[in-house]
Amino acid sequence: MGLLKTNKWSGDAYLARQMRKHWRRGHNHTHNQIVVRADKHHTHVDGNGLLWLAVPGLVRRQLVRIPLNTTIAPKGTLRLILRGDRVEVHYQIDAATMKTSQRPCGGATIGVDKGYTEVLTDSDGNHHGARLGRLLTTESDRIKERNRRRAKLRSIANNAARRGDQAKADRISQNNLGTVKRDRQAARHRAQVRTEIFTAVHRVVDKATVVVAEDLTKTFAGRKPLGRDTNRRLAAWTKGVTAEALASVSERRGSALVHVNAAYTSQVCHRCGCLGRRAGDRLHCTVCGVVWQADVNAAINVLQRHGDPDITLRTPHNLVKQIVQTRADRHRSRLPLPDFSPALLSEERIIRKSHPDQV
Repeated sequence: MGLLKTNKWSGDAYLARQMRKHWRRGHNHTHNQIVVRADKHHTHVDGNGLLWLAVPGLVRRQLVRIPLNTTIAPKGTLRLILRGDRVEVHYQIDAATMKTSQRPCGGATIGVDKGYTEVLTDSDGNHHGARLGRLLTTESDRIKERNRRRAKLRSIANNAARRGDQAKADRISQNNLGTVKRDRQAARHRAQVRTEIFTAVHRVVDKATVVVAEDLTKTFAGRKPLGRDTNRRLAAWTKGVTAEALASVSERRGSALVHVNAAYTSQVCHRCGCLGRRAGDRLHCTVCGVVWQADVNAAINVLQRHGDPDITLRTPHNLVKQIVQTRADRHRSRLPLPDFSPALLSEERIIRKSHPDQV
């Protein structure tokens, strides 16, 4: 017990063996993978121009030959993943050698806002990746209909099993409730979305040497309850792919990615700084009387947050709202803007607590 309490059980052979046997460490997802060293495989081209990969097999001095659907020979350490009746060959490549990495970046400073209908909208008013919304909506509707049909078939199979007709239940389970086709369709959809997102980010970097964007790696809970269809379409994984694309493309092509605090950027008029009324893809400013395209307005606000001395990346959203409202009031009354530095704000709170009758 002393070894267990002091976390020194790894030095005892018996305790280490028992811990490996009984300590649950999660699920293993690498049961269908093989890692092949760089000096243990080679490739060759046959008479028909087909590229073959030869890797060691289970029989001594006999190689397993795998036909590849590419003309580029894999190099370095390989990871072979068996998915159904096909083999995926994974290996690392140098990002600097990719054709897209050789494209120069632009020379402007651009603010971008992530959307649903399109991937990104920049502060110049251009939309990039306009097919994203259509891809997500189509896939969401297809999944909804597919799940409805699968639930009906599953109910039929369960009823058949309860009646004692196990053969029918097994036929439905084997022929109609499989996951191979479902996983293949999901992988194809993810590949299409990734292509659309990375293409859109490349078009932004074509214009910008500095890309100002929201930190999309942050997660926060929404205040409004959303329906199942909306939750399915606004899947968080697309947000993660966009964050990955912005970081990867900017680094490979030599542009700078700057993250800013995007709180209330979609609700504030970029001209006067007042909180407006959002209706769909339009922002109605009640002070200016102007109707802005919401995503373009948000991208301009994101760009204006770059270098803002008062609203930093870690400023709480309630303090951001206070700063925005104070600036809007000063703008309407044509008074100079106050300083919202953290030191002054903390000093002001201390004064209010110690002398509440003098403030």
